Amino acid sequence: MTKGKVYLIDVTNRDGVQTSRILLPKLSKTMLNIYLDEMGIYQSEIGFPTLKHEVNYINANLELVKLGVIKRIHLEGWCRAIPEDVRLSFKNCPGLKHLNISMSTSEIMIKGKFQGRKTFKDIITALVEAVKTAKELGAETVGINAEDASRTELDRLIEFILAGKEAGADRFRYCDTLGTDDPITIYERAKALALATKFPLEMHCHNDLGMAEAVSVAGAQGAVEVGVDAYINTTINGYGERCGNCDLVSTILALKFSQGLKDKLHFDEHVDLKKAWKIGKYASYAFNIPIPINQPGIGANAFAHESGIHADGALKDRRNYELYDPEDVGRGEPELTETGRIITTGEYGGIKGFRHVYDKLGIHFHDDNEARKVLELVQYANLHTQKPLTDDELRFVATYPEIVKQILTVTI
Repeated sequence: MTKGKVYLIDVTNRDGVQTSRILLPKLSKTMLNIYLDEMGIYQSEIGFPTLKHEVNYINANLELVKLGVIKRIHLEGWCRAIPEDVRLSFKNCPGLKHLNISMSTSEIMIKGKFQGRKTFKDIITALVEAVKTAKELGAETVGINAEDASRTELDRLIEFILAGKEAGADRFRYCDTLGTDDPITIYERAKALALATKFPLEMHCHNDLGMAEAVSVAGAQGAVEVGVDAYINTTINGYGERCGNCDLVSTILALKFSQGLKDKLHFDEHVDLKKAWKIGKYASYAFNIPIPINQPGIGANAFAHESGIHADGALKDRRNYELYDPEDVGRGEPELTETGRIITTGEYGGIKGFRHVYDKLGIHFHDDNEARKVLELVQYANLHTQKPLTDDELRFVATYPEIVKQILTVTI
């Protein structure tokens, strides 16, 4: 039997931004899509095409695909698995090609959320119509999400998958919505679902028990062993509701370096782990959430040694006490910080300082009039993000000003 392959679908821009008490500006979401594309991630769940404040940002990012700025990654929207939401998604974002649609499947949620207004049969009916509607409106791929799959009986999940598959869906998302699963159980359940349906499985796991990465990888293994492709949902730095989601970098590290997994699971060869440090640091800055000191791969202590035995062993041969190298995750270069005169540009910056900043970036304007148009956009972008723009953000604003205008606006 041919084994399946493991791909990554990052959901930072949809589920990660649902982290309580935080906000992520649309410009930052766009930069994350660009970085995820550079990193070789298969798909980015970019947001909610049914929400008015997301529409201009989503359409601008779809335009970046047409322009070749975003090159390979699939940009995918998310909505409820009801035909009205699907129609609204494509009305708002006609260029959308990928969509994940979601509905609760466990009895506890159907009773608790719908209060007797819906049965599981109603869920299936809505799912089938939603999938068909999405395909009719131009969706190239449709993922069907079973919210609270962990607490849903296998027979019910199989019925859900087969109904969606027959209607034209492309993948099934197993949502461990409450983070209640364990690696052994989800491995067995994923394997059983893959055997019964021969349908690609997508693992969406939360971290309430501190096992999101382990559970995600175990579920993927169960699917792959049966011969179907597996997709693991991640968020950068593990951001997400409550205790967060499955961390992007930790998952890649597990698939590449785990003693039992590295030769067992066929992992998407496009993924470039060397981009980990850059994307993790940027997400931390954009979300304004510090990276934990012990964060795998990119935490301050990930390669720090103090114990005498450990320090001695690491100095003799780093492989004694390091499973992977700093260079593997894009670290190793000294970070230089200017300590002399610093000229910045922002919400209240002037034209001379602004041009000085861009000159250092290698971007030169013909005259003050040309520069002032970009300056006004940078000033507004700074207000939008509520923090100084990064070098990459400044380059992006100057290179694609019309796209940035669209990203920074909302149409009501």
